[in-house]
Amino acid sequence: MATSLQDTKHMAGHSPEQERPLGGYAALAGLFAALAGGFAAWFRASGRELPQRIDGRDLALVTVAAHKSSRLIAKDRVTSTVRAPFTRFEGDAGPGEVSEAARGQGLRRAIGELVVCPFCMDVWLSAGMIAGLLVAPRATRWVASLFAVMFGADLLHIAYKKAEEAL
Repeated sequence: MATSLQDTKHMAGHSPEQERPLGGYAALAGLFAALAGGFAAWFRASGRELPQRIDGRDLALVTVAAHKSSRLIAKDRVTSTVRAPFTRFEGDAGPGEVSEAARGQGLRRAIGELVVCPFCMDVWLSAGMIAGLLVAPRATRWVASLFAVMFGADLLHIAYKKAEEAL
């Protein structure tokens, strides 16, 4: 029988009340580090140079885009199909959103926890958007603008509904 990372001596006692897929978390953290390191090595080998700073307007744009895209991936009804292999539907949540919980064990559960957590998805999406700004700024701004406009439209839908309820 395979031993989970949590059962190893140095992890024993970490979360006795609730199973935590520590091995899955380690795999995802390792994947993130490998992707970030691979990108950094490729970027350097390409002869490109990092900018002195990233323009504040770009930071604001990708911040809003990361927020919206992480909610789209982690909570949107339509993207449930992407999450379904790793999650269990629990109920409806906010407008157009659902609540789901991770299911399974090990890496499957860790992926489930990642894809239902907008805060967790922010790390991956923010890294991708910043990398995009370094390599393909025009295309990245275009995609980020799409998500920013969606976020603004969401706010207007919510405000409109609140105004209707107040009348």
